[in-house]
Amino acid sequence: MNETTTPSKFPSFTPFFWASLLLGLFGLGGLAILVSTTVPTMGPRWLFYFLMMCAVSGLGLPITYFVNRRFLTKPPADGNVIVREAIWIGGYVCVVAWLQQGTIFTPVLSIALALGFAIMEILLRIRELSLWKPKETTDE
Repeated sequence: MNETTTPSKFPSFTPFFWASLLLGLFGLGGLAILVSTTVPTMGPRWLFYFLMMCAVSGLGLPITYFVNRRFLTKPPADGNVIVREAIWIGGYVCVVAWLQQGTIFTPVLSIALALGFAIMEILLRIRELSLWKPKETTDE
């Protein structure tokens, strides 16, 4: 009986590229159409936040991929972590835009929000790393 563990590898960039391209084009194209053809009533305003979330998450996906590739952890971040971090970026930008629209946005509040999002991500990563995973065994 030979026990071997296969270290998890960092995912390929190809699926992230296509997801980023589709989200970015959908979000930016939708924002361009929305801003040029509608007035800011309640429905288009919520559509604006949805499209902004898609656009910023799509544009942030390659950034989070390369940051996680540059600063590798043990075990390396998987695809779920990379996508989640891109969604955090999109959510942060949408919250800041929403606060700016309500004229309650301040630089201190933006820093506090960024720290809050960063702390939540750090706590999620710590939780994921602390979960017990049995070693994979191969019977030959």
